[in-house]
Amino acid sequence: MPRGHGNIQRKILLLLLGGLALGLSHSPKTSFQILKDIAKEWQDINRHTLKRGIRRLYESKLIKEKRNKDGSITLILTSQGKKKALTYDLDKIKIKKPQKWDKKWRVVLFDIPEDRKKTRDGLRYRLKQLDFCEFQKSVFVHPYDCEDEIDYIIELYDIRKFVRFIIAESLDNELHLKKHFGLV
Repeated sequence: MPRGHGNIQRKILLLLLGGLALGLSHSPKTSFQILKDIAKEWQDINRHTLKRGIRRLYESKLIKEKRNKDGSITLILTSQGKKKALTYDLDKIKIKKPQKWDKKWRVVLFDIPEDRKKTRDGLRYRLKQLDFCEFQKSVFVHPYDCEDEIDYIIELYDIRKFVRFIIAESLDNELHLKKHFGLV
């Protein structure tokens, strides 16, 4: 985002993205959680600061407005705004550790072409940030459910055709991995 844009603009983009997620959600439980989180965050933003933040986002072409027949205005994320909001959300992504391990390994394999080296390096960085263990150069392993998080990263980087996700019940050097993740 251009200089001068801060936490308020970031929060507005994420809240608008939350609205998009609400529209795509098929689960009532997920929908209620999204609504609850959105309402709480909106309450925390000062009205004057909100107006100033929206104006800056509009000037940066990250959002656009649609005037409705009843005189109200709907704020819509532009494609550039969606990408920016997804990037901000990516910085907060975490894999939840369950109370009990299901004894399955999540394996991410990828073969991203050389002309997309930066994307490949970005994926490696994100996997390491999420505490994946590098099994081989383009193979990473994690013990906890993370399919949604991996799908999110794959979509953000637009690399679906280069990445595979496997759930395995055993690996040949499991003891090393168990020690790495503190499972023994």
